[in-house]
Amino acid sequence: MSTIHQSLQIPVDGVVLEADLGMPETARGAVLFAHGSGSGRHSPRNRYVADELNRTGLVTVLADLLTQEEEQVDLRTAALRFDIELLAVRVTAVTDWVAHNPSTAGLGVGLFGASTGAAAALIAAASRPTIVQAVVSRGGRPDLADAHLHRVHQPTLLIVGERDPVVIELNRQAMRKLGGETRLEIVPGATHLFEEPGTLEQVARLARDWFLSHLQPIRTAATTDGRS
Repeated sequence: MSTIHQSLQIPVDGVVLEADLGMPETARGAVLFAHGSGSGRHSPRNRYVADELNRTGLVTVLADLLTQEEEQVDLRTAALRFDIELLAVRVTAVTDWVAHNPSTAGLGVGLFGASTGAAAALIAAASRPTIVQAVVSRGGRPDLADAHLHRVHQPTLLIVGERDPVVIELNRQAMRKLGGETRLEIVPGATHLFEEPGTLEQVARLARDWFLSHLQPIRTAATTDGRS
């Protein structure tokens, strides 16, 4: 399935965020990526997963959650990558953009969060229960969204590497607090960044299957009153 790629600028809360849109010829849902720990839309791991999702008809939006100026500050201080509330506000705003943009409106929306971005994605899911239909976390830190976890009722898949024991335990603790369907998948032989051969492919497969199982077109007034 062919995919059209487009660079975007999305106005969010007084700043403009750079984003890359991947639009398959037949769209079955839309997935917004929430990066973390100093990463952004050029993350090779997230771009690989996005390409795999595109192949199955899922639109992907990879957005930098920090501006270029903020990224320079973060490189010096590493502070903004842990400003979960700031990241969550921006993930929520981009989620709203996906839900209302003409090219993606009407599609079920999923969130794919990595590292600290997973916490931001979970807070956004809690804030947008009628828009976000599913969440996937890769090597995530859901504990950083602790106060919001009980409000996350969307199906949530937590993916962690077998050789990442601290994060495994943090995810197990989060599972007990999440308010909806939750599954923990531990990828054999994988460390935190899933750099080992074949491990990132497993992440992409798990995320693909989760989103395809849970993302459904949004029923609008036009479809519910017979004007399809």
